[in-house]
Amino acid sequence: MKRYNCIIVDDEPLSQELIGDYVTDCDELNLLATFANAIDARNYLQKEKVDLVFLDINMPRLSGISLIKSLPNPPSVIFITAYPEYAVEGFELEAIDYLLKPIEQDRFLIAVSRFVVKAGQKEMPSDFIMVKSNKKMFRVELDQLLYVEAMGDYIRLVMTERKLTVYDRLALFMEKLPADRFCQVHKSYLISLSQIDYLEGNQLHIGDVFLPVSKSFRSSLVDRLKG
Repeated sequence: MKRYNCIIVDDEPLSQELIGDYVTDCDELNLLATFANAIDARNYLQKEKVDLVFLDINMPRLSGISLIKSLPNPPSVIFITAYPEYAVEGFELEAIDYLLKPIEQDRFLIAVSRFVVKAGQKEMPSDFIMVKSNKKMFRVELDQLLYVEAMGDYIRLVMTERKLTVYDRLALFMEKLPADRFCQVHKSYLISLSQIDYLEGNQLHIGDVFLPVSKSFRSSLVDRLKG
């Protein structure tokens, strides 16, 4: 059975303990750490790989919702709160579930099951990915994706029929793509290998554009094109 790494972020010690006990009873989960505030949790999430966060919403200094919004590539989240009025905003952030305190174990297990199903779906190979742009979710067919360009805190996906601007980092977005079909050729570009028309010197031709190829990436690109 696959185990998923999780953390707990809650400023109430009794709630921390209860959720920790529930997590311990779940063979699917591995508890990495517990935090009493969102600031410490944010610092941890920027350094460690976490699959799931059990996250209290109403906390001092930085709320749970603000924490998730501050992360460019947040993990899955199950919100926990005593205030039902936060539910709508929580689900707008694509939360797995929303648990109202005091949390019963059977309701907790339902939320975990929802996460496991969704995580399993993500791990299945597919020919498309879903991205969020302008508050909408778009389906991107991988065989139509030409290249991706970094633009500060955003990236631009250039496809055969359209372009999308997404809040993400190039390196993080590349992790979502199949490594045998895409590669980075420059600090600001990653490309689809199947879309390359030709490579000449330090430039490659895709569609109607020329893209730069850095010296540090050129040799590996040539090797991959040779097959």
